[in-house]
Amino acid sequence: MYSVTPAVPLLRPERRPRRTIGEEEEEEEEEEEEEEEEEEEERKLELGQCSSSSSFVRSGEDSLVVQESGERPHWCVVAYWEEKTRVGRLYSVQESSLDIFYDLPQGNGFCLGQLCSDNKSQLVQMVRAKIGFGVQLTREADGVWVYNRSCYPIFIKSATLDNPDSRALLVHKVFPGFSIKAFDLDKATSLRRPNDHEFTQQPRTGFTVQMSFVKGWGQCYTRQFISSCPCWLEVIFNTR
Repeated sequence: MYSVTPAVPLLRPERRPRRTIGEEEEEEEEEEEEEEEEEEEERKLELGQCSSSSSFVRSGEDSLVVQESGERPHWCVVAYWEEKTRVGRLYSVQESSLDIFYDLPQGNGFCLGQLCSDNKSQLVQMVRAKIGFGVQLTREADGVWVYNRSCYPIFIKSATLDNPDSRALLVHKVFPGFSIKAFDLDKATSLRRPNDHEFTQQPRTGFTVQMSFVKGWGQCYTRQFISSCPCWLEVIFNTR
């Protein structure tokens, strides 16, 4: 267990270009919606209906590759989604660390901005623009950590963060500059497939972590399912 300590984000927000009056009004509406969601989340936290990820958080310091003979096996694959549509192919991960970001040259790894998307939703485009430096997945001895490199919160659901026997797993909010152990290897070895509705609907083997940029989902938010979130990731771990 790690205690939360203030952390200075490694990266600062980029300077935004000048916006038109219509774009400013639209952005103000989105910010008001985010503030209302945060206020509702705080209210439910006080009532004990939602769980904070603080006890799990520590401060932070394209394709599916076909395995060839002698090549290191992948330890996870990553899928990028926009609402109910998967964008691009699965990204196979062999290295111990992977950066997932939107625009080059903000890292070496999975660049979401290079994927072809036909989604014209203004909300999706707004969230895309906020992904920025994105997240970093790191495989360590005790599990897989996710570091939020962006300037906005991310939201994570994982079977090893909560009681897998519960009917619905909690969504954990991770602020910029912080990390969370999204996948615990020791817990995973003793867990059966989680009962969570979203996970049981997926015809996949192994364990899955769901991660949304900027917008949260679940009982604390207006969006009940991650498929309603504008931009999100699915990380499927290879436990063999």
